[in-house]
Amino acid sequence: MRRGRRRLTTEFPRHNSLAATPRPRRSGLDVRPARQHIPSMIDPFVKSEEPTAGAAIEAIGEELALFDDWMERYEFIIGMGRKLPPFPEEWTNDGHRVPGCQSRVWMEAILQDGHLYFAAKSDAAIVSGLIALLLRVYSGRAPEEIIATDPVFLKDLGLLEALSTNRGNGIAAMARKVREVATMQQPA
Repeated sequence: MRRGRRRLTTEFPRHNSLAATPRPRRSGLDVRPARQHIPSMIDPFVKSEEPTAGAAIEAIGEELALFDDWMERYEFIIGMGRKLPPFPEEWTNDGHRVPGCQSRVWMEAILQDGHLYFAAKSDAAIVSGLIALLLRVYSGRAPEEIIATDPVFLKDLGLLEALSTNRGNGIAAMARKVREVATMQQPA
């Protein structure tokens, strides 16, 4: 029998979805200032390696140009989707759902130090890859840069022509949602 030993328990506040606290909303996403995450928690928000949206678009174009056909490009895009940070299951609800997508897509955003960071998830592999491409361009950017970066790059890279009409409409809906969130962060 061990004497004097007590089991210590520490209660941490439960991580509630950023959409859990009611706020006036102008779109499906409710952007809030960033909270400090528990250090061991995997951050679900995408941090782009490129310094600007334009540099990200250029890098994606160069990477896609390495492949000879669209089947290889699809495999590359699907691989990018597999590298997305884990998306919290409590955010896979209607409050985070992006309308207009054939597949189910969920998205969350935070504003931190004047930059918008996005997290997203889809139930389809190719759509997860397309999300990864979009977030590589838009996540971690100032709202002004997001608004200034027209999603026409999707057409310029040949992505819209290579996808079915429904998938093309879905990626356009995701790009609209990202830009809508950025617009909401502009001063009135």
